[in-house]
Amino acid sequence: MIFMTESATKVIQTLGKCYTKKGDMDLGSPEDTILGVLMSARTTDKQVLRVFPAFRKKFHTWTSLAKADVADIAASINTIGLYKSKAKAIKGLAQKVLKDFGGKVPRTMGELTSLPGVGRKTASCVLSYSFHVPAIAVDTHVFRIVRRLGWSKGKTPEKVEQDLKRLVPERLWGEINRTMVQFGRDICIGGTPRCWKCPVAKWCAFTPKTSAPKTA
Repeated sequence: MIFMTESATKVIQTLGKCYTKKGDMDLGSPEDTILGVLMSARTTDKQVLRVFPAFRKKFHTWTSLAKADVADIAASINTIGLYKSKAKAIKGLAQKVLKDFGGKVPRTMGELTSLPGVGRKTASCVLSYSFHVPAIAVDTHVFRIVRRLGWSKGKTPEKVEQDLKRLVPERLWGEINRTMVQFGRDICIGGTPRCWKCPVAKWCAFTPKTSAPKTA
């Protein structure tokens, strides 16, 4: 276990040096982050970021969202996936934040996940990005990469999160999602990973390692 922890630390630190920009959904305020991550489910971050500025300009407070028709919210985000169900969740989230939390995004996992449309991944992003509370957001990239590395055999994001918390020092939890999302888009992609250019291949359990494609 000590060896695995040392290896995991080296992997996260190495990825941190390779990927230095902040996460796309690190939107600063807890209000923006929770809305952005909620909207990003089954949608690319780029698609969310295209609509987000205009969406927030139109609905810049929880009150404006809580009072809006679901159809109006949906119309403002209709280029992202599942926009109708997300619009309903956004309105419900705004109403609950106003009613139960005095218009402030809560700061605990239990309270965050009580909000409509907010699961552990979204809550973890808010805790980590906006409140700087140690948390691990397991999305599809993190789930895939962690299993390839051999750090977890978990079949659910929750189990992978638990394994990561036992393996990775708490001070590095916030780096996991930020770095692995970028790494997962760039090198450790879905399907066939680009092992030949991987900066952490020597610590990875994935086999067989892929080779660079031959050029004509």
